[in-house]
Amino acid sequence: MCTIRVIDRVVRRWWNGLWGRLSRRDVWLVRQTQWKVIARTGDSESGTTLRWEFDSQAEAQDMVERLLRAPSPGSWREHSTPE
Repeated sequence: MCTIRVIDRVVRRWWNGLWGRLSRRDVWLVRQTQWKVIARTGDSESGTTLRWEFDSQAEAQDMVERLLRAPSPGSWREHSTPE
């Protein structure tokens, strides 16, 4: 039997600089077999998380840019540095 281990790698990450379950926003750009974009509204316990998968980094980055342009309280700050 063969076991395949899949590892998600966070390539870049942003947050809107606000704490609290109602105002916090997070966006991740994740690389696995496909590119993933994950967006969360609220905190990790009671927030809502949405996920999208893309075949290319360019398509995933376009979605990230759409999410960062959407109306949101606070101002976006990137947590990670691009490779």
